[in-house]
Amino acid sequence: MNTKSLILTLTVLVFSGGFVLAQEAQNSEEVQVVTTVTPTSNAVEVGNKVCPVSGNKVPVLGQKGEMGGAVKIMYKGRIYNLCCPMCIKDFKKYPEKYSKIAEDEVKATKK
Repeated sequence: MNTKSLILTLTVLVFSGGFVLAQEAQNSEEVQVVTTVTPTSNAVEVGNKVCPVSGNKVPVLGQKGEMGGAVKIMYKGRIYNLCCPMCIKDFKKYPEKYSKIAEDEVKATKK
């Protein structure tokens, strides 16, 4: 009886793990690191000054902050600022979560 339970548990874990990996891959395809923004680009700069992943201040482009140089990342036609290249992985994994954090930060600073 323990063998059946173990097999069932492992089967559930394997299939649920595959779903999570597929979901992550789908999200990361929608997210792109931006190296240059052309004037004809339809992408909109959000303008967040705080990294939605780490909570650190985003350094001015060309300067380095605590974690390195700033990075711009595009998701659904909007460009978000990250404090360093290490935050890219987390943003790609949960773009909805981190884009909302950045949007909320910009709205709060406008009030």
